[in-house]
Amino acid sequence: MKERFFTMMSTLMIVVPWTILPLRSFSWALESPAAEIMISGYAAFMIFSGIFTILVYTRAHVQHNWMKICVVINGIYMVGGIAAFLMMLPGRI
Repeated sequence: MKERFFTMMSTLMIVVPWTILPLRSFSWALESPAAEIMISGYAAFMIFSGIFTILVYTRAHVQHNWMKICVVINGIYMVGGIAAFLMMLPGRI
């Protein structure tokens, strides 16, 4: 039961970052404060989902084929989220 829950959560975490695409079609989402907040939130979620999936795979021993795919995709998302935060740093420093 716990294995199914972790797999479902990791699978849903793959889909959530793609919801930024419809949101960016609104004009308010392209303005400075809203865009920065939205990108920061999505980047933080992507980093969290990568860490969560890796921990579930290694510590909870949920190691089937679909979970391996989730680890790879969420790991790529995590790297992208870290890159997004690093790109926002020069404007803050």
